[in-house]
Amino acid sequence: RVAYKLNLKGPTLTVQTASSTSLAAVHTACRFLLQGDCDMALAGGVSIHLPEVSGYMFEEGGTTSRDGHCRAFDARATGFVSGHGAGVVVLKRLADAVADGDHVHAVIKGSACNNDGSLKVSFMAPSVDGQREVYARAYEDAGVSPETVGYVECHGTGTALGDPIEIAALTRVFASHTERKGFCAIGSLKTNIGHLDTAAGVSGLIKASLALEHRILPASLHFESPNPQIDFANSPFAVNAVTRPWEVEAGPRRAGVTSLGMGGTNVHMVLEEPPPLPATTPSRPWQLFLLSARSPKALDLLTLRLADHLEAHPGLCPADVAWSLQVGRKPMPYRRMLLAASREEAVDRLATLDPEHVLTDLAPPGDRPVAFLLSGQGTQYPNMGRGLYDAEPSFRDDLDLCCRLLLPHLGLDLREVLFVEPDREEEAAERLQQTALAQPALFVIAYATARQWMAWGVRPSALLGHSLGEYVAACLAGVISLEDALALVALRGSLMQRMPPGAMLVVPLREGEVQPLLGETLSLAAVNGPTACVVSGPAEAVEALREQLEEQGLTCRRLHTSHAFHSAMMDPVLAPFRERLRKVRLAPPRIPYLSNVTGTWLRPEEATDPEYWVRQIRRAVRFADGVAALFAEPRRILLEVGPGDALATLARRHPARGPEHAVLSSLRHPKDPEPDQRFLLNALGRLWMAGGTVSWERFYAGERRRRTPL
Repeated sequence: RVAYKLNLKGPTLTVQTASSTSLAAVHTACRFLLQGDCDMALAGGVSIHLPEVSGYMFEEGGTTSRDGHCRAFDARATGFVSGHGAGVVVLKRLADAVADGDHVHAVIKGSACNNDGSLKVSFMAPSVDGQREVYARAYEDAGVSPETVGYVECHGTGTALGDPIEIAALTRVFASHTERKGFCAIGSLKTNIGHLDTAAGVSGLIKASLALEHRILPASLHFESPNPQIDFANSPFAVNAVTRPWEVEAGPRRAGVTSLGMGGTNVHMVLEEPPPLPATTPSRPWQLFLLSARSPKALDLLTLRLADHLEAHPGLCPADVAWSLQVGRKPMPYRRMLLAASREEAVDRLATLDPEHVLTDLAPPGDRPVAFLLSGQGTQYPNMGRGLYDAEPSFRDDLDLCCRLLLPHLGLDLREVLFVEPDREEEAAERLQQTALAQPALFVIAYATARQWMAWGVRPSALLGHSLGEYVAACLAGVISLEDALALVALRGSLMQRMPPGAMLVVPLREGEVQPLLGETLSLAAVNGPTACVVSGPAEAVEALREQLEEQGLTCRRLHTSHAFHSAMMDPVLAPFRERLRKVRLAPPRIPYLSNVTGTWLRPEEATDPEYWVRQIRRAVRFADGVAALFAEPRRILLEVGPGDALATLARRHPARGPEHAVLSSLRHPKDPEPDQRFLLNALGRLWMAGGTVSWERFYAGERRRRTPL
């Protein structure tokens, strides 16, 4: 049933060896791993008796305790108390666990399993010889001397017959390797939680593993004076009655774990403390801490627990904590995120639930589709994306590639214009107002940003570009190759740069109200919203329209553009652009995207028609219609990919936006002082909170992260 629920396809079997069942299961799983039958194994046992019984009748000489206490190895021991429980361990080959960044609690150096056979008093009686043999074989399998073992988690039932035989068998094996006395501590978990029957062995394994990991020798309870039938004075063993630090003079800490089944199946394992793991690699300066739960109350409790855990463990690596939360938890509907630069900052903000930094949302069920909004001209500024170029290898690689491909078309390295020192930003801003540079620059930034999102596993189900942004959409959708797209954008910008200067004006009127105002010289350049149109044309005519409308009480805004795009002033561009398009191979889109020309989904025959791209230069950008088409999917997330938030702002104001639609931006506004990388990481966290899918493994590509118990 576990294999079915978890879709596990390796060896799956049930083991039944009475009290040693779960440790026998672990032993078997280790063999499957070493043989290569599987790469990971779940092994353990469950012992829950229903209906629960309230007690038992004590019988002198039996196995159950007279007073309800298990006093393993004590003179007053009369047996054990039954318990209920379950224990499961996850097993991997050590090299695989280290390579996968898993948290290693302990290493199983070796193990052995045998049966007493018939050489004992009765079927239910233990055998010194059988146990001695399994111990000897386990240490032989581990390749270590018993003298190096500092603790043994015994079967330790506290019975008159069982405890002396167990210690006698252990003593024979240890004494054959050393004459030292009392150097090895022993204990029994049954003194803590009772005898868990088929789950007893794995419970002892977990206890010993944690003892190794935390370097602590745990106390075996209810021990006052040794059982007179056990010669501890002449043995290597001493009952560890008080919890204490586990000190060693040299070499790794090692422990043994024993589980003995009624019927004679014996299992012994040799454990070793985890080896020093490879150092984790540096990570980003900010980490995304993501939490989710099934209810707001559970989310609050989880948040406070994480804050307490981080405060109690100052040595934790924030990146490893973030990684563990991202890859080790199934996302639940109620979600919370925090972007923090340090463990201390995370503790403070999680503990106070600072609403400015700790964000909470309810994600709809299922994965939500994401649409990219690709920015057009007018949003550019010096050093846009500079922080990502410096910090994100994927972004840098894509931008470098674009700049190399643009070099023969522009005659310069575009990075010299994009990324400048603060004292040269004013000069760079003037250069970026030149259409011949602005359009390639915006394409490069939008393309690299989109590819960064895709590298993190955020795959767009739809695309919508604004004017120039449609070329980025076409490239991402496979309509135009990157080389051809860059060549076309460079030519487009160069041709437009040669046209007479013009102006563009944002007008707060409906399309039907704008059309009568255009006359013979002005053109409708864009419909960005129900009452957000852009008029384009000669500067004098645009200024006259602005004055006319402001006299009527309407506030208009001039765009920071050098030319009148999408107007009749662009007509001389069309013929040479058409000529270049004939040399470009156009393909049907592999990702659906919306046409600027029609405001509807682009058909394959349109995408592959050169005349469509000629019309795209001249016709009005029907962005509002495109946004409405995207919002027709009620669960869609709209993500602006490019500098600033101009398109995201238009989308948020669109009347078709529903309560479940999320709208996000990727890059900061030029007046926003927040670092580029932090801004993008914040957007990534918000996208996850809204229900978007992220590949966290790819997010940490190139880093060596380690899963951390939380």
